[in-house]
Amino acid sequence: MKQDTSFDWHEPGLTIGQVARRSGVSASAIRFYEAQGLISSDRTAGNQRRYHGDVMCRLAMIEACQRVGLTLAEVGRALAALPPGQAPTSADWDALAERLRTEAQSRIDQLSEVLRELAPPA
Repeated sequence: MKQDTSFDWHEPGLTIGQVARRSGVSASAIRFYEAQGLISSDRTAGNQRRYHGDVMCRLAMIEACQRVGLTLAEVGRALAALPPGQAPTSADWDALAERLRTEAQSRIDQLSEVLRELAPPA
């Protein structure tokens, strides 16, 4: 799905459909992430979800974490350091990137060890 990039990510009160279109994340995944406590929304008087712009950055962070292979619990711990209801700062992104680089290298090292163990004897 092509992402809609012609918008202000800090626009308040996004509907779930707007978030889905703009992020490229399905509405069902957005609801799931919310149920898991990874993102949050407010409710209108009619009980409709409304997301703040910070959810767009958080969804990007969730995707980055998943690409490295973090579990949802690990993603939750990574996002817990972020201030609620605010877009992550560049320092927040840098800290997450460093954590993901470290995690990715650790997984590469573990897989390399497994490959060495599985190699036929010389």
